[in-house]
Amino acid sequence: MKPTTRRIFIIRAATITGACAVAPLSAQAATHVEESDETAVALGYKHDTTKVDKQRYPKHSAEQHCANCSFFQGAATDEWGGCAMFGRKHISAHGWCGAWAKKPGA
Repeated sequence: MKPTTRRIFIIRAATITGACAVAPLSAQAATHVEESDETAVALGYKHDTTKVDKQRYPKHSAEQHCANCSFFQGAATDEWGGCAMFGRKHISAHGWCGAWAKKPGA
């Protein structure tokens, strides 16, 4: 077996430490917004755009959903993605909230 040099040891230790520091951030980023979340309630967020209260949000239409909103930070094909309104939590691409704004060019 080949002896480990100080340089190799330091590089490996830095790599492992960096991976451990990033792991909690990536797990936290995948948290989904709950409809009962304080911000979700305030914005009228629903995971399914067809379940939005039409009395409370009369300007809502079935064509409006998170995937075609300017605040949605995921790709068009993503089921869940980030949203500027909800910080690090993910929202459903099929959802809707009162902050919905048409994505430019959509």
